[in-house]
Amino acid sequence: MPLTSDQVKIVKATIPVLETHGATVTAHFYSNLLRDNPELKNIFNTTNQSNGHQSKALAGAVYAYAAHIDDLGALSPAVKRICHKHASLYIRPGQYEIVGKYLLGAFQEVLGNAFTPEVRDAWAAAYWQLANIMIDAEDALYRDTDGWTEWRNFRLYKKTPESEEITSFYLTAADGTPLPSYKPGQYISVRIKVPGLDHYQCRQYSLSDSPGNEYYRISVKKDRGPDAATAHPGLISNHLHNSVQVGDIIQVSCPQGDFYLEDTKSKSPVVFISAGVGLTPLMSMLNTLTGTHADRPIHWIHATHSRFTQAFRADIQIVAKSHKNVRVTVFNKLPSDDDVLGSDYHYPGRLDLSKLYRTSDLFLNNNSTEYFVCGPTTFMTDTEKVLLEFGVDASRIRAEIFGTGGVPPV
Repeated sequence: MPLTSDQVKIVKATIPVLETHGATVTAHFYSNLLRDNPELKNIFNTTNQSNGHQSKALAGAVYAYAAHIDDLGALSPAVKRICHKHASLYIRPGQYEIVGKYLLGAFQEVLGNAFTPEVRDAWAAAYWQLANIMIDAEDALYRDTDGWTEWRNFRLYKKTPESEEITSFYLTAADGTPLPSYKPGQYISVRIKVPGLDHYQCRQYSLSDSPGNEYYRISVKKDRGPDAATAHPGLISNHLHNSVQVGDIIQVSCPQGDFYLEDTKSKSPVVFISAGVGLTPLMSMLNTLTGTHADRPIHWIHATHSRFTQAFRADIQIVAKSHKNVRVTVFNKLPSDDDVLGSDYHYPGRLDLSKLYRTSDLFLNNNSTEYFVCGPTTFMTDTEKVLLEFGVDASRIRAEIFGTGGVPPV
């Protein structure tokens, strides 16, 4: 049942309250939810719970929802992104019942008498309006998985270092069945039990090779820090690098994600812009295009800390030499004395698109050029800002947002 006009007014009237108390409400929500439903720890990221990122992200999402309660179209990109992540974690409709109960309970706990029955009813209606939209969207994603709607066992059959900090993991289905295809740029979730925790931890990793192989490849950056610290951001990446060996079993979900190369047969130019491990989904796109011998103009632009941290360095050079339509530009923050300017890298320092030619490098003269950007959040927002200033329409700029990001500003 849609919200009444009075309920919409009530939800919008609570915006100042959310500004002041939103983070407290969501902190209480997660604390109570996970205390009473410990099985949900198998879904939620322990690190993001410990550092407060998950709570702050939810507070931002609730605030954005209230602000856009009468204009939900503004939230469509964020909702779509969240639904893909939920589908990769196999979130079920019954879990929305639990979340709704504890979210409204947290409002009551924090706001007390100010959370009147009328306010509660309005927020209950608002919650279920959004929940039903997401349940329906996730159901559609599940129906598009060829029946892959549960975690599956995969075996690690190869583990290949790509740089000092990034390693590729090649995964095959443990039951030997063929792997479903995916869109270049999508990700899988992996579910692992880590020593020291009594529950699973799930993480999303981009598939870093073209679809159609007998394996799924993910390329994971090892975040530095104490391996045993359960709240450390590198908890799972360190476990993968240090402990998971060839032959081990890892649980994997069906590929999902709304960041992908949609038209692989297009003739329009495409510019891939990445930093660090952000190149992984773009590698899938690049390998897909070069594997099908597409002749569209491609410019691979990458920012690296040094050549020692630059993954797929040799692979990219081989691709550029064997495909005349592919150009490569590398910005190296700390080039070594052995690095050759013009070969190993092209510009010292951080990525700076203003140093590139607008037509031959960025194809700004072509209104159909596509731009795919992936890297740290500030890198992506800065790059998008520059492209917009160059006159690129926002609809032609795609960026991948990981972690707890993705809620639009209000």
